[in-house]
Amino acid sequence: MTIRTLVAACGAALLAQFAVSPTVFAADAPGHWVAAWATALQPIPQRADLPALYRAPEVAGRTVRQIIYPTVSGPSARIHLSNEYGKTPLVIDDLRIARSGGGAAASEKDSTHVTFGGKSGVSIPAGGELDSDPVAIGITEGTPYAVSAFMGPEQRIVAWHRVSNQVNYISAPGNHAADASAEAFRGRFTQYVWVTGLSVEAAAPMVAVAAIGDSITDGMRSSLNQNRRWPDALARRLAETGNRSTAIVNLGISGNRLLNDSACYGDALARRFDRDVLRQPGVKTAILLIGINDINFAAMPPRGGLDCDSPHTSVTAADLIAGYQRVIAASRHGGVKIFGATLTPASLPAERESIRLAVNQWIRSSHAFDGVVDFDAALRDRAQPDRLQRAFDSGDHIHPSDAGYAAMAEAVPMDALVSSTRK
Repeated sequence: MTIRTLVAACGAALLAQFAVSPTVFAADAPGHWVAAWATALQPIPQRADLPALYRAPEVAGRTVRQIIYPTVSGPSARIHLSNEYGKTPLVIDDLRIARSGGGAAASEKDSTHVTFGGKSGVSIPAGGELDSDPVAIGITEGTPYAVSAFMGPEQRIVAWHRVSNQVNYISAPGNHAADASAEAFRGRFTQYVWVTGLSVEAAAPMVAVAAIGDSITDGMRSSLNQNRRWPDALARRLAETGNRSTAIVNLGISGNRLLNDSACYGDALARRFDRDVLRQPGVKTAILLIGINDINFAAMPPRGGLDCDSPHTSVTAADLIAGYQRVIAASRHGGVKIFGATLTPASLPAERESIRLAVNQWIRSSHAFDGVVDFDAALRDRAQPDRLQRAFDSGDHIHPSDAGYAAMAEAVPMDALVSSTRK
C-alpha cells in the first residue's frame, strides 16, 4: 500500500514505545515503491461451532513461515503487515525474509532481519497496518521467498487469506525465524496471514496491475504450490515478452461478491476495492472479474450454524451493473485504469444464465471500462456456450483447470494493458 508519512509530532514517541497507531505507516524512504506481491484478507467467523475448514491453527509463541513469489525485481523490499480485522494487537517479536530453500527451508546466507522504526519487534493495534523499514535484500521476480514471523505469546489468527494454493508452515514452540532448516516447521497450512504485501524499490517506469475478483482470480482448484492461477500466468507472459517492469498482484478472494459482505468470504468487493487496490503502491491498472457468486448465492439453500452464503440476496443484471459503476468511479477517482472482465461460463440454469449474458453484453458494449478482457469467449464451449470447454474445466463446471487459467492469461489484451499503465 502507499506509505503515508508519520505524523512528526508523535511518530518518534510511538516507535520508541514499540507500538503503532491504527493509521500510522512506516516513514517514506527515497525511491519509487511498487507492489511486487500482495494478497487480500478476510475475517474468520468467530463462533464456537466452526467447521474444520474455518479453524485457524495455533501460532502463539511459534514461528510462522510463509512462501511468496514477487512478480518484479528490485534491490530492496518492504513488507506490509495488516491487523485489519484484529480485536487485539498483532505482536511479532522477530521477522525475517530469505530466499526459500524449498518446502519449509530457507536460505541461510541471505536471511535478513526486518525492522520497524529500527526495532526488531512490532505491535500493531487492532485495525492497524504497517510497512516495514526498507530491507536490503535483492528481490528477484519469480523466485520464492520465505517470510518468517516469531509470534507473540498470546497471538491468535482471526483473519486470513483462506485459499492460498500455497503450503505455508508453523514451527514447534520458539523462535525459529532464523532457522535455515525445515526441521522445526512440522505444521502446515494453506492460508496467508498478516503478511499482505511485499513492495520493491524500483526504477520510475515500474508499475503494478491489480487482479481483483472472486475464486476464479484467486485460482481455486489450480495446482497446489505451482502458481497456475491466471494472474501468475499473466505475469509469466509479460516476462516472456521482455516486460520486466510490470508487476501482477492477485487480490482475488474465493467466494467474494461484488455487492454483499460474507461472514466467510470477506467484504463486498465494491467496499474493499479502495483498501485492496487503490492503496497498493504503484498500481496503475486493475482487472475486475466478479459477479458469479452474486448471481448464484441467492439460490443456495440456507444452512444451520455457519452459513457462508448468507445473505441469500437475489440480484439482477442492473444491480451488478450499478455495482460495477461504483467500482469504476472509485477507480477513476483514485487515478487507476480499470478493465472489466466478462463472467465465465458456469453451467447456470436459464434464469441465472440470462443475468450472466446481460452483464457480459454490458461489459463488452457499454465502454464504461477502460478496456475489456473477454474471459467468457476464451473459455466457453463453442457448441454449448453456457459451459466451459472440457479441457478448461477443473471438474466442477465453474472453476477453470490449469489449462483454463492459462487460456485466461492469453486472453488479456497485452498491448492495451501495458498502454493503460503508462498513461
